[in-house]
Parts: sequence; C-alpha cells; structure tokens
Amino acid sequence: MAKLNVVESKRFVIRKSLVGKNQVIKFTNKKGETVKYNHDVAYTLLKSNLEKLACFAKYKSYTATNNIPVALRGKKLL
Repeated sequence: MAKLNVVESKRFVIRKSLVGKNQVIKFTNKKGETVKYNHDVAYTLLKSNLEKLACFAKYKSYTATNNIPVALRGKKLL
C-alpha cells in the first residue's frame, strides 16, 4: 500500500491547482483541533458553492482559518 503524502496546514484550503491530485491535507486550527481531509472529496462536496464565490474565481483558492466549512462537517472526508 502506498504511503499517502499528507500536507500540514494552519487553515482549511481548497485550491484549483490541487484538484485531481488526491492530496490529503491535515488542518490544525488555532484551538489545536485537527481535521484530515482528502482535497478532492472536499472539493467535490463544495464545488457548487465555490463556483459562486468571487474569491475562488479570482484567486483559484478558498481558505478558512477557524474551522472546516459547515457543509463538510460530519461528512466522510477521507
């Protein structure tokens, strides 16, 4: 079994440049809470919302510092 390459981050992030790369991201917020998620799974679940955001169209990324988006909470992200 191949070892997953896990990228650590201080914020939740979705980037167009990571779509299709099956990247796993480990996000730790300011409270020390940690969430691991597969970037492609999160992107698929958020895609319709992201396409409506001006920041995603302009910068090709979306970030959240304090928590994962509400639409992803309680979902299987790995």
